[in-house]
Amino acid sequence: MNKSHPYALSLKPDLPEAARRWDAFYAGDMIDRPVVCVTAPREGTEPVKAPSYRDRVFADTDRVINDALAHAESHYWGGEAVPAFSPSFGPDETAAFVGGSLSWSDDSGDTNWSVPFVEDWEKALPLRIREDSPLWRRMLALYRRGAELMAGKMLLAPLDLHTNMDLLAAIRGPARLCMDLIDQPEAIEKAMASSRALFPNIWNAISEAGHMRERGYWQNIYSMEGAAMLQCDFICMISPELFGRFVLPALEEEAAIVRHVFFHWDGPGALVHTPDVLASKGLQLLAYVPGAGRGSHLEHLDLLKRLQKGGKAVQAVGTPDEVKAMHRELKPNKVAYYTGTRTRAEADELLQWFVKHS
Repeated sequence: MNKSHPYALSLKPDLPEAARRWDAFYAGDMIDRPVVCVTAPREGTEPVKAPSYRDRVFADTDRVINDALAHAESHYWGGEAVPAFSPSFGPDETAAFVGGSLSWSDDSGDTNWSVPFVEDWEKALPLRIREDSPLWRRMLALYRRGAELMAGKMLLAPLDLHTNMDLLAAIRGPARLCMDLIDQPEAIEKAMASSRALFPNIWNAISEAGHMRERGYWQNIYSMEGAAMLQCDFICMISPELFGRFVLPALEEEAAIVRHVFFHWDGPGALVHTPDVLASKGLQLLAYVPGAGRGSHLEHLDLLKRLQKGGKAVQAVGTPDEVKAMHRELKPNKVAYYTGTRTRAEADELLQWFVKHS
C-alpha cells in the first residue's frame, strides 16, 4: 500500500485527502487551507456518548467497541477530523501496568488516579510491565478486538501516555517525588532510566495488538505511525533546571520513537519551561491547555503567535467564530484548528471559508 494514500473509511471516505493535508502540515507546508478538524452531529441520528473510562475498564469488551463505533457513526467528520478510538483507562494507566491500581470516587466523575505504592526506589526498580496485570491484558484485548470490529470503519489511536516522570509521580506520589528530586536525585536518575525503557515496549505491544503497521502509517492525528500525544503534567511542579535534566531528554527520546508529536502542555504553571520547549527536538506541535477558568485559545493568542515565531506549530481550539478570528493572526501552515458546528452544512461552509481566506 502507498503510505501516502491510505485507504478510505466508511465513516471517513475522504481520509486520503485529509491525510495529504496532514502530511503537508507535518512538512511545514499547506495545500489550500490550514488543517481544520471540524465535527457536527450527523443528521437523522441522535448523538451517542463515547465510552467512558469506567466503561473501558469494567464493561464488556464488545460493548465498549460497539459504543465507540456508535459514537463515531453519530457524527460527521469534516476536514482533517478522523473517527478514532483510544482505549485509554485514564491518565495513570501506565502505573497500573507496572503493578499499581486505579482508584475511583463517585465524587470525581469519570476520572481516576493511581494509588502510589513505591516506598523505596531501590526495591521498586527496575520497573516493568506486569504481563499478568488484568488491566494490561484487558488493554491488549481491546486493541485486538477493536482491530477486528472497527476495520474499514474507523481507526484505533494510542493511549493517553503519561510516561516518563508522570509515571514516577503516579507510583510514588507527587509530593514525595518532589522531595526525592531534592533528597535523592541519583535514585530518580535510575528511576527515570527505568521509566524511559518502558515507552518503546508499550508502544510496540499496542501497535502489534491493534495491527497498526500493517494497515498503513496514517492512523489519525494521535496515531501509532501518524502522530502521538506526549506529555508530562508533573513539569508544573519543577524548575527549568530539573525539567532540562530529567524530563526533556525523556520527551525527546519518546518523540524519536514515534513519527509525529502533539505535545500536551498542561496549564499556566508549565509555561516556565517555554524556552526549553521551543528549543526541543521532536516536539512539533504544541497543544497548550490554558486550564479551567483561564479562557480559550483566542485569549492566549499572543502565546500561540510566540510559539509559532519560535518555529513550532500550535493547536487552536474554539468556536467557529473564534477559529476564524485566530486564522487572521496565526501562520496558516503552523496551526491545526479544532471546532464543532451544529450541522454538516455549517462544517462544509467553514472549510470553504478557510479556503477562501487562506
